[in-house]
Amino acid sequence: MLRLIAAVACAAALSQFPAFTDQYVQRLGGQVDALTLVAAEFDASASAAGLDRDQALADLSASRFQQAHRADLIRAFQRLDHARADLQMLSIAGPLERLLLPHRMRDLPTLAATWGDFSPALPLTASGLIAALIGMALGWVMTGLAALPFRRPQERLGWR
Repeated sequence: MLRLIAAVACAAALSQFPAFTDQYVQRLGGQVDALTLVAAEFDASASAAGLDRDQALADLSASRFQQAHRADLIRAFQRLDHARADLQMLSIAGPLERLLLPHRMRDLPTLAATWGDFSPALPLTASGLIAALIGMALGWVMTGLAALPFRRPQERLGWR
């Protein structure tokens, strides 16, 4: 009975993954758009001053404020690079392929915002149903493996 409960719980949890990743990808796209605008404006200002991005960043070091602003911009540009790469991979992948790409959901502010707004729902898509079945199988197998050390030797071998 415990094994069935664990399998159903895993099925319910994993069935939400396709919808959650869809929402994450949408939010990540918005972050990429916003950060691209910041980078474009900075690059335009640098270009107007006859500098490239690296030269303009190096120029921001005269005061503590400028150094702090420089560090913020460097973090924003790095976040943009990571977000673009992740967005490209997640956009190419289908909902079930994203089950293998949780490491591409590394933009923590976007992940937290998505989680904060996410409302679980019945998985009425084929990918939601397949994810639920995968979750059920994983839950069944994991609880079976977890119980293995507590079984008598003849039960481990399949004898009863």
